[in-house]
Amino acid sequence: MRNCNSAVSTREKGNIGEDKAAVFLTSAGYTILERNYRIRTGEIDIVALKGDVLVFVEVKSLPHGNIEILSHELNSIKQKKIIKTSKSYLQKHRQYSNKFIRYDVLAIDVPGLDPVHHIVNAFSE
Repeated sequence: MRNCNSAVSTREKGNIGEDKAAVFLTSAGYTILERNYRIRTGEIDIVALKGDVLVFVEVKSLPHGNIEILSHELNSIKQKKIIKTSKSYLQKHRQYSNKFIRYDVLAIDVPGLDPVHHIVNAFSE
């Protein structure tokens, strides 16, 4: 695995963070259904399934951040975009219409937190 340093682009840092998040979720019993689900108005980093719960996961890599920066990054505008994008996903994947829906956040490499800090049910509609 590549090392996160200043020569690595923001997109590459995001990919490395998403890789860590996917490994974390898989080891916690989640099935990754999709990564980087995009529509014109938004993106969801990871769509995962665990039991009867369909989880839309936002991944934030903040190696120089803190919990205040994390909350700023996940403001109500960002949350609304994720919710709107999740509805598009559900329209296209009706086989999950009977599942419970949850929005989680995985904060990666935030100083003072676990290397992968899982915020379950971080926000709701």
